[in-house]
Amino acid sequence: MTDDDDDRANRIGHHAKRMKTARDDPGPSPLRGFGTFGMIGWSVAVPTVGGALLGLWLDRVAPQEFSWTLALLLAGVVLGAAIAWGWIGKEGDGK
Repeated sequence: MTDDDDDRANRIGHHAKRMKTARDDPGPSPLRGFGTFGMIGWSVAVPTVGGALLGLWLDRVAPQEFSWTLALLLAGVVLGAAIAWGWIGKEGDGK
């Protein structure tokens, strides 16, 4: 066996070790950030829109001195922010 063969075998072994390490520990994915953005966005948007729609209905069915729409819109934003906060905390834990 020549030095060329030893060098080639070492390079192949090093390459195989790097591939195994990359497969076992892929590291953080840039696409995971987009998924988190999307989940947080929906977590805020759904309660906000739901509160506004419920408020519009209540303004027609049970009118009050205050606006149900504005009150429930604000409540939806607060609820959505709380849900988003929970998601951010969960993602920050590395789960």
